[in-house]
Amino acid sequence: MKERVQKILARAGIASRRKCEELIAAGKVTVNGKVIKLGDQADATDDIRVNGERIRIETMKYYALNKPRGVVSTVDDPEGRRTVMQFVPKEVRVFPVGRLDIDAEGLILLTNDGELANRLMHPRYETIKVYQVTLNREIDAKDAQRLRRGVRVWGRTVVPDKLLVHTPLHIEIALHEGMKHVVKLFFKNIGYRVVRLKRTQIANIALKDLPSGACREFTRTELFGLRRMH
Repeated sequence: MKERVQKILARAGIASRRKCEELIAAGKVTVNGKVIKLGDQADATDDIRVNGERIRIETMKYYALNKPRGVVSTVDDPEGRRTVMQFVPKEVRVFPVGRLDIDAEGLILLTNDGELANRLMHPRYETIKVYQVTLNREIDAKDAQRLRRGVRVWGRTVVPDKLLVHTPLHIEIALHEGMKHVVKLFFKNIGYRVVRLKRTQIANIALKDLPSGACREFTRTELFGLRRMH
């Protein structure tokens, strides 16, 4: 199936779609030996090259992983710690979409679809993420309301998309913010410490009953829904 070349390049991880469009406009992209222009199309069987180097068009793979605590959400780790790559099939080249702290657990997505990954991480798309939080002490109704109104984190007011108090120690929170340590700081900045953090959902992809350390591929319905959102 033919599609615009900038989309193929972005999905192959060459660069963002906008940067790929710039490469095409600069005459640095060829298809079957011919310099192309913006808007031209190709498919996976074509010889597509950037600066003379043929790109590698891979089958797109999408995994949901239940990351255990103590695992680093990077491709490799200079300190030799376990990474999320140890939990996905070895023959597939994917990378984690965003990060989850080493002491946190739960859902992390891995893919080789660079375009979709960039959209999931870009602040403009406000991707919703849901977390289960355990606090070091019981929260009272006044502080719960304070949280719902918003808390300053990294110089900005963060207002949760949802905040449910299941018990005084256990809270479910949904945020579209992607700032570093945003969940921990959200509670810390009004005097609470997060002692356990588990992410259960990203956009329409939910962890559900996936065991710790297990991964699964997206369903067709999930992938279709995710692409429609982004």
